[in-house]
Amino acid sequence: MHSLDAAAVRAWAGACVRSLEELRADINGINVYPVADADTGSNLLHTVTAAYTALTERPEVACAGEALRVLAGGAVAAARGNSGVILSQVLRGFAESAGDTTALDGPALAAALQHADARATGAVARPVAGTMLSVLHAVGTAVAATAGGARTTPDTSTPDTSTPDTSTPVPTADDGAPVALDVVACTAARTAAEALAETPRQLAALAAAGVVDAGGRGLVAVLDALAAVVAGEAAAATPRPVAATSALPAPQAWEVMYLLADLDPAAEDAALVTLRRDLAELGDSVTVAGDGAGNHAVHVHCDDIGAALEAGLRHGRPHRVRVEPLMTPAPPESTAADRAVVAVLRGDGVVELVGGEGVPVLAVAPGVEPTTEELLGLVGEVAAEHVTLVPGDVDLTAAAERAVGHPVLAERDVVVVPCASPAQALAALAVHDPERRASADVVAMAEAAAATRRGDIVVAGEDALTWVGQVRAGDVLGLVDGEVVRIGEAGAVLDAAIDVLERMLAVGGELVTVLAGVDAPGDVEDVLAERLRVGHPEVELVCYYGGQSDAVLLMGVE
Repeated sequence: MHSLDAAAVRAWAGACVRSLEELRADINGINVYPVADADTGSNLLHTVTAAYTALTERPEVACAGEALRVLAGGAVAAARGNSGVILSQVLRGFAESAGDTTALDGPALAAALQHADARATGAVARPVAGTMLSVLHAVGTAVAATAGGARTTPDTSTPDTSTPDTSTPVPTADDGAPVALDVVACTAARTAAEALAETPRQLAALAAAGVVDAGGRGLVAVLDALAAVVAGEAAAATPRPVAATSALPAPQAWEVMYLLADLDPAAEDAALVTLRRDLAELGDSVTVAGDGAGNHAVHVHCDDIGAALEAGLRHGRPHRVRVEPLMTPAPPESTAADRAVVAVLRGDGVVELVGGEGVPVLAVAPGVEPTTEELLGLVGEVAAEHVTLVPGDVDLTAAAERAVGHPVLAERDVVVVPCASPAQALAALAVHDPERRASADVVAMAEAAAATRRGDIVVAGEDALTWVGQVRAGDVLGLVDGEVVRIGEAGAVLDAAIDVLERMLAVGGELVTVLAGVDAPGDVEDVLAERLRVGHPEVELVCYYGGQSDAVLLMGVE
């Protein structure tokens, strides 16, 4: 086959249905992320069957572009589950790339796969590595239709979903002719299978269960079917191991899905951004996926069905509402460690510092509060029954404590170590000992954080009145444990740092940790080291680049 026409699109859709029918039980059996509710295979089959049915009801469709649009429309309207919504966006990406094309040749198919990657990734509020998005991204990269491997559509996928690319870009023929259709299709199928095998190395929950990603397995089946149709063969489904399932407890959370229509076209983009943010505050696995014609499939895992519907009602008309119980079993038994530590921090430097020690970190921008979905995703990425969450300031601690009470985490032991500054977070992480009992380790970390006195050097942003005097915008303030103890002239950062440090050391201390912000003086470490050498030779000093923008210096004394 040299081109993919409308008849071939129909054949591909039918082959997808047959393959997913055969693999449904297997895919359901390996469904462990984000929730082991054993329905990914069923959701994918339901979605692709609806798409195929929509196309069979339109026998007059004679060009590939229109056939793909009909498929995408049917998939979006009936998308079930997170995997089904993502698959609907894969088809939408194909349709948008194809336009009104009568048939797709090799370069056109490669471009469609790349656009499908961008469209599907853009529909997910928080892409996670080791999922079907990782598989799709690997395919999009591999089929880039130039010898140098440059993508022909903008790469909007995030680094979180990237997969180590062990394949080579689709080459052009030796004579410079466009790459053949079968080469693109076979490369896509082969790369998808290779990327699927990598998913357990990217997502701890998969490694713990000894399975590959269920949604990714479904995507491999879809691309295998495409390659088979292009080659003129019958699609063959490769069986995969099925994970053992056990009796599940009564649901404490729900999978809420609906179609959202009648949005104001003039405000649609802003409304969708707000909707994603509102849903992310309710739970995780947030997906908002459009069909290009004004309808959007909405999906979220949450414990408040009414709030999920109200979020949609604020912007349009929810209809075709589906609510299914969401089971929240404990992580599968495995030989992997049953404990993990994660952190949520601000500042590029401290994020890199902690992440470099192998601790999963959620980086949060200054002045922004992490969403519930982001925090649930952080915990969900580790395959451990006991998770200790270390936040980097008071606001992050409050957000973390709210998130750990979510029903999605009901069967996991997640504990927050309260910290008021990154210095306290570093102190807590420094005493973490995986050999201790979980409860004893949490106590030790909490005690280390609480025992770390904190000092901040900040520049006042506005006039204010404090208990030590009047503050003018631009003054350099010294704080100890959150209280202003010194007001200095603009630019007097080092003087303020020395004063605050002396105040904290007046009651003792053995270790001083300093995190330098983006506006910190370059000689701060030398100045403080000399001060300690002269006045406190018994005290050790360590300085790191923290990268925070809201404080010039953050200090901790242990």
